[in-house]
Amino acid sequence: MDDSIVITGARVNNLKNVSLRIPKNRLVVFTGVSGSGKSSIVFDTVAAESQRQLNETYTAFIRNRLPACDKPDVETIDNLGAAIVVDQRPVGGNARSTVGTMTDIMPILRVLFSRYGTPSAGYSFAYSFNDPTGMCPGCDGLGRAVRLDTAALIDDRLSLDDGAIRFPLFGAGTWQWQIYARSGTFDPAKPVGDYTPEERHLLLHGAGFTVNVHGKNGTLNKVAYEGVADRFTRLYLKRDTSALSGRTRAAVQDLVTEGVCPQCGGARLNAAALATRIGPHSIADHAAMEITDLITVLAALANPVADAAVKALRRLDDIGLGYLTLNRETSTVSGGEAQRLKTVRHLGSALTGMTYVFDEPSAGLHPSDVGRLNRLLLALRDKGNTVLVVEHDPDVIAVADHVIDLGPGAGEHGGEIVFTGSVEQLTASATRTGQALRRRTPLNTRPRRPAGRLTIAPATLHNLRDVGVAVPTGVLTCVTGVAGSGKSTLFTRILPAQHPGVLVVGQDAPGTSARSSPASYLGVLDPIRRLFARTCGAPAALFSHNSDGACPRCEGRGLIHTDLAFMDPVTAVCEMCGGTRYRPEALTHRLRGLSIVDVLALTAEQAAAFFTEPAVAARVRTLNDVGLGYLTLGQPTSSLSGGELQRMKLAGELSRTGAVHVLDEPTTGLHLSDVGTLLTLLDRLVDGGNTVIVIEHHLDVVKHADWVIDLGPGGGKHGGRILFEGPPEDLLGAPGSVTGAHLKAALA
Repeated sequence: MDDSIVITGARVNNLKNVSLRIPKNRLVVFTGVSGSGKSSIVFDTVAAESQRQLNETYTAFIRNRLPACDKPDVETIDNLGAAIVVDQRPVGGNARSTVGTMTDIMPILRVLFSRYGTPSAGYSFAYSFNDPTGMCPGCDGLGRAVRLDTAALIDDRLSLDDGAIRFPLFGAGTWQWQIYARSGTFDPAKPVGDYTPEERHLLLHGAGFTVNVHGKNGTLNKVAYEGVADRFTRLYLKRDTSALSGRTRAAVQDLVTEGVCPQCGGARLNAAALATRIGPHSIADHAAMEITDLITVLAALANPVADAAVKALRRLDDIGLGYLTLNRETSTVSGGEAQRLKTVRHLGSALTGMTYVFDEPSAGLHPSDVGRLNRLLLALRDKGNTVLVVEHDPDVIAVADHVIDLGPGAGEHGGEIVFTGSVEQLTASATRTGQALRRRTPLNTRPRRPAGRLTIAPATLHNLRDVGVAVPTGVLTCVTGVAGSGKSTLFTRILPAQHPGVLVVGQDAPGTSARSSPASYLGVLDPIRRLFARTCGAPAALFSHNSDGACPRCEGRGLIHTDLAFMDPVTAVCEMCGGTRYRPEALTHRLRGLSIVDVLALTAEQAAAFFTEPAVAARVRTLNDVGLGYLTLGQPTSSLSGGELQRMKLAGELSRTGAVHVLDEPTTGLHLSDVGTLLTLLDRLVDGGNTVIVIEHHLDVVKHADWVIDLGPGGGKHGGRILFEGPPEDLLGAPGSVTGAHLKAALA
């Protein structure tokens, strides 16, 4: 039997009828420039077809409740195994999801406390902050409490008639205001600050009687009295505020404070659960310990439940996440941490013969952690699995059994297999990946002179303890350090808080959907529609496929998605508009000979030459500047790769000058050859009068910087200190700097 996944005629996205053999039970790395088609093969073809065929093994009842998968545009895929996808999507923003719940370690601890803790609170769910039996009643298990600030709600200097109630919906003249000012309960002309304690309590918390309130038509209505503070809390703090208008939500936020729940102290659990102890520790104490410390505590218990928790915790420690705590909300972990958390869940699995698919698992990893990642990938392979990795990091590529390189370019210039073979053969090849692997970036020995200093006053947050630093302005500063050392906390949280003008470009990807595009992201769609409207004398909405111009049959999607219930769904190009998304009337109008569909089909390179209007041309040129000139203006952002999204986000920053830019890991998703393009762009920003601060692990960026600020020495409580400040050349000899040691090795 052929021990390979055999793909014939793949045409997903930009793939050009690709046929390919992928060896099974090997670590196979897919390389190539951003947008070359790597993800189209690995995720949109192999993983998608695996999931689709796996779903077919279930009953119709179950299939109808699983995510529907379209059949990828491929002739055949043979010898396919069940795929497990570990992608870069956020692990979840739910406030109830923590590292402990995601990794299934908290359930083990709950069993431990229910069996061995004293005094017992009951079964294991009595120790769950997501179960009514165990959650704190004061915060419903969230650990945080939102409270009304009565000092913000009531201006003691004013009377009710003068506007003492500051909330607009309770303001003077409103129906709510009449309950207090026109019911005879209070003197409406008396300043609230002059109220007796009894009157003040009645205003804020009174209840148990009715008052007369005049309606709009002069009618007299009897209304149950409710103190203004209690009424506000009931109407706006004990309900989902997402349904409120933006203005009302903002007004509510101005009057509330959010802090640690006073009832549970942030532990999320009720008193009975917190009273249970194993030794001196409660379950909340265990959840608040760093994983490395918790391993020591649990190992000393020497009982089978604790041993099971230790086994799972050691996997987290081995992958470099020992500085995390189990009570850390998953919405706060970085992309690299999220990748490793998702990966570690599979390490204890006894399944073999699986196909693991990873999307840039080195994203967010310091060079010192990549070795741990490699050991993890190899361990999965050695258990009898096929491991497919989309990756740019040379250290990950180096451990591959087999490499498949796509290209030669991106978008319409890519979609072909340009190399298959060993790492040694790839390094010697003429492909862009091979050339980049041979290239050595020199160290910047002539850094720019700073124009001044931007001071971060000493601050304490997360693992930072009274940490401050002076950042040089007018230069390129690279902030380095292992994951969890405090880089993002200091420069994406504290710096913008102390200097509100700072522009932060985070790790989050731009919004992606089938209706968004590079043109909409850069803000050129509205100017283009207005150009058509002025030229053709038609309303601008006619040139929007999300508005009046939408094809009535597909509603501006360009595709017809047919749900066949228990069968695979069918997606076809809309016959009415031919996939253009627009109604026929919109296509009759022309701007310099082109319809709106023709304009959106222009690549950024073509559009830069077509548009003479500064409002459009300047923004379109930024796509060319970041190496995305091959993208069409109307291409759905949902079809872009991670590296393309990252560069598109950077393109949105290029038009700003005289600012302080903080870029959090901008090399994420970038091919080695694209990093050079990024460095050119960063130089352009600096030379244009900007201050650029880059939080980065990529050593080529560190070498190129004018100034380096290194944090560490470790993560969590072992980090949070400034280890080094200075030019990159001096970092080579910095004592205790892991970054300096790796930089020195890279130059050897």
